[in-house]
Amino acid sequence: MTQYLNTLFVTREGSWLGKSGETVEVRLNGEVLLRVPLHNLDGILCLGWDISASSHLMAACAESGVTLSFCNPHGRFLAAVSGFTPGNVLLRREQYRRADRIDAALLIARQFILAKMANARSSLQRALRDRPNGLGNDHIQDAVKRLKQSIGSAERTEDRESLIGIEGDVAAVYFGAFSHMLTTEDPTLVLNGRNRRPPRDPVNALLS
Repeated sequence: MTQYLNTLFVTREGSWLGKSGETVEVRLNGEVLLRVPLHNLDGILCLGWDISASSHLMAACAESGVTLSFCNPHGRFLAAVSGFTPGNVLLRREQYRRADRIDAALLIARQFILAKMANARSSLQRALRDRPNGLGNDHIQDAVKRLKQSIGSAERTEDRESLIGIEGDVAAVYFGAFSHMLTTEDPTLVLNGRNRRPPRDPVNALLS
């Protein structure tokens, strides 16, 4: 059975996180605001300049595999706590060797990018199936065709720069059709181009 765990978000400035028994305890000015069992968590994300954690909690998170991350109030990553990471030195050496070989690196990068393109195309096709009479279906169908062509180009290319260019074109096509997949009539929920760090509209904020 797959167990889906939770992420604890801490956003209140001045909060202090500690370990109490087998729970994470969030305090503010000496008052306990929240207690959460550590084994129910997959991660803890602190968003703020004045949020701290005890060394006991950091050690417990590292031992339990719970990611404890610190970001600024806008979500920019600052630091994270991680424990011992087991590894195979022979595997690491081979990874470094392949990273230095253009042909091996291109082969790996191509698989990642092909998977991204296939997922993007599947999302567009799902939107067509869910709304066969949608107003923007012509734009979505055109995007599906263009992504199919791009997947073929990516499979054939032997050049890293060309692969990067294909990936960029696919992103432009996908996000160009993204608004036509939205079913809401809310005028604020429209995607007029992808932007981030920070996102400048509600849809980009959701995507990020």
